[in-house]
Amino acid sequence: MIKFTVQRILQLHLADYSHQHKLDAQRLRVCHHLLNCHTPALGGMQYRCDHCETSVPLYHSCRDRHCPGCQQSATRRWTERQQQDVLPVCYYHLVFTLPHELNGWMQLHPEEIYASLFQCVWKTLKSFAADPKRLNGKLGMTAVLHTWGQNLSQHVHLHCLIPGGALSEDQQWHEARSSYLFPVRALSACFRGKMVSALRACARHGKLARITRANEIDSVLNQLMQKDWVVYSKHCLNHTDSIIGYLARYSHRTAISNQRLMGIDKDRVTFSYKDYRDNKSKSMTLAPAEFIRRFLMHVLPKGLMRIRHYGLLSNRCRKNALQIIRKILTKPADTTVKAKKVEPPTYPCPICHQGYLVYIEKLAPVLSWKRLVPC
Repeated sequence: MIKFTVQRILQLHLADYSHQHKLDAQRLRVCHHLLNCHTPALGGMQYRCDHCETSVPLYHSCRDRHCPGCQQSATRRWTERQQQDVLPVCYYHLVFTLPHELNGWMQLHPEEIYASLFQCVWKTLKSFAADPKRLNGKLGMTAVLHTWGQNLSQHVHLHCLIPGGALSEDQQWHEARSSYLFPVRALSACFRGKMVSALRACARHGKLARITRANEIDSVLNQLMQKDWVVYSKHCLNHTDSIIGYLARYSHRTAISNQRLMGIDKDRVTFSYKDYRDNKSKSMTLAPAEFIRRFLMHVLPKGLMRIRHYGLLSNRCRKNALQIIRKILTKPADTTVKAKKVEPPTYPCPICHQGYLVYIEKLAPVLSWKRLVPC
């Protein structure tokens, strides 16, 4: 049983926070979902214990992608869908990070900058893979957007999982041999140039109109061209049955999980985090308003796809490409995953811990007169 939750923080402190800070419609909508998650507002199912005969209601989840309590089932469903697409090759994990100088712009124009990030990362990797001196073929990539650091600060980066090889035009598989796929310094310089060029193009077309300070765009981008950008690359797992589970750790994460919360009261919120400078676990205490501000900073624009597939793994050509590669590697697709028989879930009684809950009836949603988001 989780003692502290993000939902509890919002229940205690969101009303005061919203009176002092204006929230846009998307952030209000997310708060509304999180507050209603697993409450009578969403309806649910009425159960009764077959041992102590206690009536126990189980309420529906909100299924919002920002809700820490809803991501376990979402991760499981995503993993089951992706498992069939794993290739019997080595994989690589790459992370492309945007400089912190762009953090303010991302709050003003998140759609444009996040879209440019995805496009520039893929163009960078695509160009390296197509180089005849490297893999001389077409690459595949699954990319997941994260916008946070361990302490809930803004830290925008893209996690990329890439099969270790490329498919050439003559239908040959060129396997990657190095432990880092491509040289990190070269990737960093290429990614920096493409991203800065993309941002300049956005500015020319009026897509960064909320940045109003005179000459700020040119000044910041000129400075960023003079510094090194962070790109991380490492050889991933050799066990194909573990690859999707590895990426699933990143695919449906939220800015903070409920398990990391250590204490909540009227003046403080305490949570654990990992300090990567010395690789130690530490705790941080924030005022509730500051915690809510940091949490809502990572709410994504409505409709933004934070998991995307490119190249050989894109939806358009994935099926055909995977068949060709498996034929070359002479290993068929894994068909050992059998369809599970769908059975009604069984829940142990949370009261007596001896019996099991038996379904009684459906519970209709209970509408509350308190609303954060207009209907």
